[in-house]
Amino acid sequence: MAETFDCVIIGAGVIGACTAFELAKKGYRTLSVDKGPEAGYGSTSASCAIIRTYYSAFETCAIAYEGWHYWKDWANYIGVADEQGLIAYNNCGCLVIKTEHNHHLSKVCAMMDRLGCPWEDVPVSQIGRYLPGADTQAYYPAKSLDDDGFGEPTGPSIAGAVFFPRGGYVNDPKLSAHNAQRAAEAHGATFRFNVAVTRILTENGRVKGVELSDGSTIHAPVVVNVAGPHSSRINEMAGVAEAMRLSTRALRHEVAHVRAPEGMTDENGVILSDSDIQGYTRPERGGNLLIGSEDPECDGHEWVDDPDNYDLNFSTQWRTMVMRTGQRLPGLGIPDTARGVVSLYDVSQDWMPIYDCSSLPGFYMACGTSGNQFKNAPVAGKIMTAIIEACENGHNHDADPVKLKLEHIGHEISLGFFSRNREVNKESSFSVIG
Repeated sequence: MAETFDCVIIGAGVIGACTAFELAKKGYRTLSVDKGPEAGYGSTSASCAIIRTYYSAFETCAIAYEGWHYWKDWANYIGVADEQGLIAYNNCGCLVIKTEHNHHLSKVCAMMDRLGCPWEDVPVSQIGRYLPGADTQAYYPAKSLDDDGFGEPTGPSIAGAVFFPRGGYVNDPKLSAHNAQRAAEAHGATFRFNVAVTRILTENGRVKGVELSDGSTIHAPVVVNVAGPHSSRINEMAGVAEAMRLSTRALRHEVAHVRAPEGMTDENGVILSDSDIQGYTRPERGGNLLIGSEDPECDGHEWVDDPDNYDLNFSTQWRTMVMRTGQRLPGLGIPDTARGVVSLYDVSQDWMPIYDCSSLPGFYMACGTSGNQFKNAPVAGKIMTAIIEACENGHNHDADPVKLKLEHIGHEISLGFFSRNREVNKESSFSVIG
């Protein structure tokens, strides 16, 4: 006999767990299912867990700034104890290098002003305050290791930077999902691990529930796809993919873990987003540094058709990213042994998320998070709850998009911005920066 719930949530990463938390607070009896053994075990655990407010569009900036308020007061948001402890948030701030590619951040700073989010202009002469020993020559565009001129300056100086004091990183991304799981369970949510969805059930033109790999059947009038890199498979299983203007694909990515240069520690380090060398860095405990790519054209994209089967070994990309960072930070050592993470992003065509209903009544999706939505997880949970509540009460979200008031920053946004049927946003960076 089938079990019954109000809602099945596919995926227990940080966004899935926060969605369960928000729905449970509204009285929904939720069941979260995940093929991993624990909450946050998938792509969430591979996240650099950077919390920042700057994006390419106002709506994404707005939810990011709203999200910052939850991370800085995480214990109050979660509201319960966790036997594993709570995550720590380090508000170290974010330094972003000005380039022509990011319009010297003029558009971003205008959006920050509109949101009331502080920022500080940093002239080239002051960059050393944030990046001790930095080389401030220009290197754009990024090159591959075997390209002529790799590592050679292309200009005498970068244009300066902007410092965003409200930003930082979470010390343990996987734990953040576990915290949200415990918070959801305190409101009656149920989680089930080591089980995959094998079929989306429908009846009379709407979703009816799911079948699971353990042979069980779950009936629920609402199913939410928060399956990360597996989201496209779930959408195909539900029969909604062909009716979407945008789609998602799994993209393989590498993050390097290296020793930070002398004088740069996790205590005094900042998040660096450097579109001149087209990479980013984040302080890591023990005087280390995490290094990622901002996806320049020369790097190419390694799309993955089977998210359960891809190359977990480091490639030449690892050394390329580290050596590019060495252009900006000459004191950075280049280790002989690669360390870090190889994982997958769930990428939409414009690298912005899809938070939406679907052509199948009762089936919803929070996907296409593109490596940049960890920071928005608490707000994403509220977005999905608002859309689900409205649609399940007869509202046509496609024709009249639901609006959401962001309680901390006071702005109201249209959730139609995150529609599966939107036009590709040409203002996007088309990278992990979103």
